[in-house]
Amino acid sequence: MSRRGWRNLDESDVRVRPGKGTRPRSKLRPSHDDAEAAMVLTVDRGRWTCALGGDPEREVTAMRAREMGRTPVVVGDWVDLVGDTSGKTDTLARIVRVTERKSVLRRTADDTDPFERIVVANADQLVIVTALADPEPRTGFIDRCLVAAYAGHLEPLLCLTKADLADPKELLAAYADLDLPVVVTRHDEDPAELRERITGRVSAFIGHSGVGKSTLVNKLVPDANRRTGAVSGVGKGRHVSTTALALPLPGGDGWVIDTPGVRSFGLAHITPDDLVLAFPEFAEAAEECQVNCGHRGDPEDPDCALDHVVAEGVAPSGRLESLRRLLRSRAGVEDTPSDQDGTGRRQGPS
Repeated sequence: MSRRGWRNLDESDVRVRPGKGTRPRSKLRPSHDDAEAAMVLTVDRGRWTCALGGDPEREVTAMRAREMGRTPVVVGDWVDLVGDTSGKTDTLARIVRVTERKSVLRRTADDTDPFERIVVANADQLVIVTALADPEPRTGFIDRCLVAAYAGHLEPLLCLTKADLADPKELLAAYADLDLPVVVTRHDEDPAELRERITGRVSAFIGHSGVGKSTLVNKLVPDANRRTGAVSGVGKGRHVSTTALALPLPGGDGWVIDTPGVRSFGLAHITPDDLVLAFPEFAEAAEECQVNCGHRGDPEDPDCALDHVVAEGVAPSGRLESLRRLLRSRAGVEDTPSDQDGTGRRQGPS
């Protein structure tokens, strides 16, 4: 065809071959009515270990079905399996659905990272494990975990370890006005009270490395065999749990989900309003602030009503400082190393 002929063509003369994404579906997706329900116990390199019907004696290895795409599947999820669910060696079932989650623990790498990571799903409570010494307790990390627990619909439980090395009185005083259950443990004692509080429930354990979390898990689930490590000379523990793992309590009455030791716990996915709601002693006063108040205090918000809560003795100043550290970090405002506690960017004593 001549160059002049090309010019005479209009759009009705052009035929465009549709891409693969525009082809009409030739059949409906299968309903998988014969799928079996299972609980995800752990994830390793694209393979999910699941317990059929929540029975730890019926373990099945599964892969994510192609139709699932990149749908996240995490420890604690209840999923539907099809294919070979015999659990025999070298067999794989397929995950075709993730059921609706009743709770989700999320975090980000730091307070400005938009990428949200799901740590665990469907846990009833979050056990925040904090050492009273070696390493020193970080209230900033505790507060971050409390915020994430409230936002994800988990009940928080504060577990203080190594009470044989330090008195818990000062740390307990910081949270005395909150409706926060607390368990105190010693290295040389059986954690009987903690065991009672987690019986019949799905409990996710979280904490910095070196606080004794894996030691606790080994006491609660004797055959867990979770590695334990010593604390270094700078007061930091080594990461000994590398993947989240759901473990059945003896007798099958409850689950412990041991999560990897964390160096950071970002809250970029939490809105400033939800941050304030996670500090109930300030939530009511925040409603009295001006509409554009960021609750960060001087110099940004000199007329913030939250200061009156502390001035009137309703809440300790340390709690307000912790809230404002989170709000400043969430806003991307540079702060001192202590103000970055828990984000993984810069850390220091709270």
